[in-house]
Amino acid sequence: MWSYEKRLQFPVNIKEPNAKIAQVIMSQYGGPDGELGASMRYISQRYSMPYNEVAAILTDIGTEELAHLEMVSTIVHQLTKNLSMEEIEESGFANYYVDHTVGIWPMAAGGIPFNSCEFQSKGDAITDLFEDMAAEQKARTTYDNILRLVHDSDVCEPIKFLRAREVVHFQRFGEAKRSYINKIIIYSTLFQLPLLQYILLLSVCLQSFVYHQC
Repeated sequence: MWSYEKRLQFPVNIKEPNAKIAQVIMSQYGGPDGELGASMRYISQRYSMPYNEVAAILTDIGTEELAHLEMVSTIVHQLTKNLSMEEIEESGFANYYVDHTVGIWPMAAGGIPFNSCEFQSKGDAITDLFEDMAAEQKARTTYDNILRLVHDSDVCEPIKFLRAREVVHFQRFGEAKRSYINKIIIYSTLFQLPLLQYILLLSVCLQSFVYHQC
């Protein structure tokens, strides 16, 4: 159950419409590393997490990604409202306009529609948590690319906020992964798992430590 608060997580007040910028930012709505895929990824993965505290982090972040999806759609909406037909044609927005007018529809900046292959729910805690950390870094990179292309401060400020949240999410997933691994080590010690399995667990821990240091 979600409780909806009728305000954006960060204010969006864009004064100048710009369909060219909208086509770039749209990728973070329905692109390969966008907020739609992120929310579906984490909310789906939480069901197979063996520990409640890790599942709770996925629920928290998945819920926040829905708020980010709302922010991105608001940015795109404000960038495309009140466009003249001349502006639509000159900005290269005509193809999108034919199919969707100025409605919000999930697609990548390259024009590829969103599909569920853009996120994974593997059912293995380590696999999913590593994917989640990588997903947050890919989203952060996409926001970095957007900020290199966009110079309107009304657009840049909410994008900077979204980028900062990707960094926080990456850190929280790293904490979740370490928490899960620590529990597995305790379980292995208590129940005296075979040596080979214990060695495999230690190798995962070492990999986790090295990844965190990077």
